[in-house]
Amino acid sequence: MNVVTNTFCGGSPSSGDYDSVYGDYDGRKSIRILNPCTDADDFSSSKCQWFDNPAVLSMQKMRWYSAAEALADGTIVLIGGFVSGGYVNRNIPNTDPTYEGGGAEPTYEFYPSRGQATNMQFMTTTSGLNSYAHSYLMPSGKMLVQANLSTILWDYNQNVEYPLPDMPNGVARVYPASGAVAMLPLTPENNYTPTVLFCGGSDMPADYYGNYSWPFYNTWTYPASADCQRLTPEPQDGSSPVYEQDDNLLEGRTMGQFINLPDGTLLLVNGARNGTAGYANQTLYVPSLEQMPYYQSLASGPVGTPAIYNPNAPKGSRWSNAGLSSTSIARLYHSTAILLPDASVLIAGSNPNIDVTLTSPYPTTYTAEIFYPSYFSSSVRPQVSGVPTTLSYGGNYFDITVASTSYKGVTANQAAANTTVVLSRSGFSTHAMNMGQRHLQLNNTYTVNDDGSYVLHVSQVPPNPNLFTPGPALLFVVVNGIPSNGTMVIAGSGQVETQPTAAASALPPSVTATSLPSSSSTTSSQSGGAAATKTSGTLVAIVFGMVAVSLTFC
Repeated sequence: MNVVTNTFCGGSPSSGDYDSVYGDYDGRKSIRILNPCTDADDFSSSKCQWFDNPAVLSMQKMRWYSAAEALADGTIVLIGGFVSGGYVNRNIPNTDPTYEGGGAEPTYEFYPSRGQATNMQFMTTTSGLNSYAHSYLMPSGKMLVQANLSTILWDYNQNVEYPLPDMPNGVARVYPASGAVAMLPLTPENNYTPTVLFCGGSDMPADYYGNYSWPFYNTWTYPASADCQRLTPEPQDGSSPVYEQDDNLLEGRTMGQFINLPDGTLLLVNGARNGTAGYANQTLYVPSLEQMPYYQSLASGPVGTPAIYNPNAPKGSRWSNAGLSSTSIARLYHSTAILLPDASVLIAGSNPNIDVTLTSPYPTTYTAEIFYPSYFSSSVRPQVSGVPTTLSYGGNYFDITVASTSYKGVTANQAAANTTVVLSRSGFSTHAMNMGQRHLQLNNTYTVNDDGSYVLHVSQVPPNPNLFTPGPALLFVVVNGIPSNGTMVIAGSGQVETQPTAAASALPPSVTATSLPSSSSTTSSQSGGAAATKTSGTLVAIVFGMVAVSLTFC
């Protein structure tokens, strides 16, 4: 599967030029489309290849490290970015915060196009630290956007910005400070009210970031932040949005990455204790590459132990790494992580160097790992049937049958009462972030059968496509904290259009069984007492060879 244009961050240095070294064309304006294929298709046919032809389909502007957020009708808004890359998106002195003499791209545009690219004032306000701006569509249709220390709600239809409080404690979260950021699970209990969690990054003074070429500080000596903040941008009680101090990380971390797990917790992986993302041949104080202690890396002290964040735990007890195994592989700049259909997590990449470098302290990494969360210690996984292939926004509920072999150590009534149905979208994983990542729990009731199986009566997606935009997602059934294998479903019509909505139908009341098989004496899997094929919190390495570079995005 070949691509014509360079996918690395934004492409080669000159628009339209062929790069004889890498054998491709500039990719900074490219839009690449892949039509998914099935086992029945001919993978060598054009149907199963990337469509990558800038002469036919491209962005209006060159964008390197731009943000992308899906919208309620299936379109995508593309925000900001560099024109040709760099450490931070500014010159010193910063006399042109909007365009930086041609280095910055302050506009936004849509795919499919809605007209000419338009300047976004927020890109000027956040000049320097605004690459890969954190963006989250809100229930109202406005968008939370956070970069540098600034936060706004943005009406992208009218290009109107509504200022929110600045990020507390001077901690930057966007590249290259690169904090871990994710939306917490949307559930019936929180009335599907989005709250975004910001953890780690750097409180390095603004001047230390320097310019496009290199930092004005030896960043690898500067400790990463452990600060965590929650923000609910659209409180349902009508109060003003405010950042809320949350539990600190277990250690400071830059380039950490959150993955929403099906059990409602968040996994934090990858990153470093010191410094920032990016690479350079020097700093203001180290004038040559030969003197750089970690070659081109601007970070040091890899964090090899994952951590689990429980958003529903009381304050002071939300973080834990108990029982989690560590990795010896440094996962720094250019690392990725993504949830797999079996509810494990694929972790890959790391290259804090300008090009392939195999002998530096933190080399180019072609080894991928799979992290198995603690629920893999269960000797059983939920077995389900009846999952639909498409979900609507509102409308009639559907039924899923859970087999009696899906749980141990509890009765069917207890298992049914502790079962959830969740939609999980990992989004696009790059640079310690997952654009478009969401976790939404569908409402459900249940009917327990006398044979120990039970039927879940499950609501469709809430009738507001802003909560969970149309497109593919994995549906998991989670019993006593143990997820089933995910089933790929399509939310919405499957078309780029205003999505049809309907009122949510009422669910039947839950019905328990009065005569049930006796519960198994086997210890519940949540207590870790069952024998398992994989120990809890395990990392397993897979060596892919050179082809694994496709897992790493600039």
